[in-house]
Amino acid sequence: MTIEVNNETTYRVDETEFVELARYVFAAMHLHPSTELSIVFVDEDAMTRLHVEWMDEPGPTDVLSFPMDELRPGTEDDETPEGMLGDIVLCPSVAAAQAASNGHSAVEEMLLLTTHGILHLLGYDHAEEEERRVMFDLQRKLLLTFLASRETRSS
Repeated sequence: MTIEVNNETTYRVDETEFVELARYVFAAMHLHPSTELSIVFVDEDAMTRLHVEWMDEPGPTDVLSFPMDELRPGTEDDETPEGMLGDIVLCPSVAAAQAASNGHSAVEEMLLLTTHGILHLLGYDHAEEEERRVMFDLQRKLLLTFLASRETRSS
């Protein structure tokens, strides 16, 4: 499993925490152990350029996902083929603003957005209400169980 984290901002990011989260989600979604992922943290100017170029929408956004090999979740008995899952691009300053309005930390918001991005790379979407319910329930479960497992390890 190769998970690369590249912080192109001045925002302090604990890269290990994001690698651990990705590994946790990969295991929960039964991805092949050789699955690759790239997580990039960018500033608002870079995110604005990407948002305009790829989504044709103005201004920065919190997270964008760029799938590569169109991998899908496996099952307990059958993991996915190996491959490049894709790239997740996060904007810490947008995430921090959202976190402040949602009443939690910027790190928690970025962990949530990373989980959200991985699920998008695995083919989940939230355009329709039922898709939204499925994706957001899974996103919540994955993040909460990851955070609980960290608490258990540190106790």
